[in-house]
Amino acid sequence: LNPFVVSPVIEHILFASFNQMKFQISSYLLCIVATMSSTKRDAATAFSAAAPDSVSSSTAGKYLSSIPMGAPDAILGIAESFKSCTDPDKVNVCVGAYRDSSGKPWVLPSVKEAERRMLDDAAVTKEYASIVGDGRYVELALKFAYGQEASMDVIAGVQSLSGTGACRIGGHFFAKFVGEGTPIYIPNPTWGNHVAIFKESGLDVRRYRYYNPTTNGLDYDGMLEDLGDAPDGSIILLHACAHNPTGCDPSMEQWRAISKKIGAKSHHVFFDSAYQGFASGDAEADASALRLFVEEGHNVALAQSFAKNFGLYGERTGTFSVVTNSAEEREAVMSQLKLIIRPMYSSPPIHGANIVKTVLDDAGLT
Repeated sequence: LNPFVVSPVIEHILFASFNQMKFQISSYLLCIVATMSSTKRDAATAFSAAAPDSVSSSTAGKYLSSIPMGAPDAILGIAESFKSCTDPDKVNVCVGAYRDSSGKPWVLPSVKEAERRMLDDAAVTKEYASIVGDGRYVELALKFAYGQEASMDVIAGVQSLSGTGACRIGGHFFAKFVGEGTPIYIPNPTWGNHVAIFKESGLDVRRYRYYNPTTNGLDYDGMLEDLGDAPDGSIILLHACAHNPTGCDPSMEQWRAISKKIGAKSHHVFFDSAYQGFASGDAEADASALRLFVEEGHNVALAQSFAKNFGLYGERTGTFSVVTNSAEEREAVMSQLKLIIRPMYSSPPIHGANIVKTVLDDAGLT
């Protein structure tokens, strides 16, 4: 008997059995589908019946009706009004941006060239940056501020969300390690966001005299007096150059006296550098005050922004740094900055940092 030859009788039996099996499986599946549909209908009916009662009786969302309307930002609120204005002769004088004749932010040729190179560079990806950002970018940015000969072994630096983010990291850092409620003295007047940033950071925001509207110049004597009267160990915020909003800066002789006064009071120095290169047209000259304080032994903190001098307004590109006394201190500070940044925004954006890195790494673009 050939085992591979199936008799017609056996074939008929197998076919009938197979059909019966298919029928039973089909019936079983139909039962499952019907049961699932019925269960879904029952669940939906139960939910729809229960939902109105449970939601209407809940008080969880009632707090929303008590939230007051917040005041518009003094600067960005005007910018929003400018955008909505239909007058063809309107002029935007509120947000600091270098614009062309049509009122649009001007993209620097070096920035355009950097972006062109980035498009052709296979190494440029959309991978997450580390918590502290792009290491090469941070190194180049800090040398741009502190000088090419500055030792990176003692400067703890991280990439930040432009100057605003740098000030926020710095405020948190000082509140955590110098002490919550520590006075921070800011110039009168200053950039409007400084007050809110440092208050939210847990610092006690106070003012020192800076500008004299009568003479249209620096109130040098008033500034020195207020710095001398501030409690020892206060934080002193200084604009590195091109003071915002007055554009009035101390002379180098005055900076030396300010440095001496701050040192005598053991104050902590916090520089905000948003316009390096805009005060004199020379980026090296505009870093003179910062570098002087470092040379004279201050453990300065620095908030650095590339929004203005690179025209990277919307790229949110900056750094925060602290000059420490040793490589060991630097590592400790870096570890704490990571702990501040991680729950705040995790890691910084990469596009603007790549632009700055490409420009500063090529003498032909700088």
